[in-house]
Amino acid sequence: MAGHNKWSKIKNKKGSEDARRGKIFTKHARNITVAAKEGGVNPDYNPALKTAIEKAKADNMPNDNIERAIKKASGGDDDANFERVIYEGYGPGGVAVIVDCLTDNKNRTAPDVRHAFDKNGGNLGTDGSVMFMFERKGDIIVDKAGKDIDEFMMDALEAGSEDVKEYKEYFEAITDVESFNDASDKLKEMGYKIERADLSYLANNLIKVDDPSIEEKLSKLIDTLEDNDDVQEVYSNWDDSSEE
Repeated sequence: MAGHNKWSKIKNKKGSEDARRGKIFTKHARNITVAAKEGGVNPDYNPALKTAIEKAKADNMPNDNIERAIKKASGGDDDANFERVIYEGYGPGGVAVIVDCLTDNKNRTAPDVRHAFDKNGGNLGTDGSVMFMFERKGDIIVDKAGKDIDEFMMDALEAGSEDVKEYKEYFEAITDVESFNDASDKLKEMGYKIERADLSYLANNLIKVDDPSIEEKLSKLIDTLEDNDDVQEVYSNWDDSSEE
């Protein structure tokens, strides 16, 4: 299992994202509402909702906003009519890209996603065209807090993780889907600060891109997709470790 470096990019973009806080909160609210509609409004019995809430809190979404999003799931609000759609394609340099969307109108979302690929040197593919290069895993990003990798590895394995990675400012613990929530909770109980925890599509192998012009196009593609209101997450097998 190859690690991935998305958290470094998220951290580096925090400043610019502050100006788009309303858009970020809207995406979180949509994710929370759909999770609550599909699995119930109690996060203790709905792992997807629990994860959605924790992601929203990590971006400092107010509790009132979170509660309103949960209530919409049982209130017949239009926002509860969104469905999850996954798009797959290739970006510049042959980088595989997965686009996770929540939309109330696929006739709007699909052309928007296709246009983002076409405009930035990529190609939108068919279902399954790149998914085989990824695995669905729990991905937990943890503040180092002065601990070394050996200590974290022992704790993470005890918590139920199957692999760990070390980066400059944080540790990453990888779990299977079933163990994700328990592992995250146990690491918190051990005193670790969870920076981000999510179910993600992690690439089995990463692709290094050495051409700066292709790197620029890849960045623009991913940024364009992430700026789309219907897009929740973008995953790729691009090794952007230079951002570390």
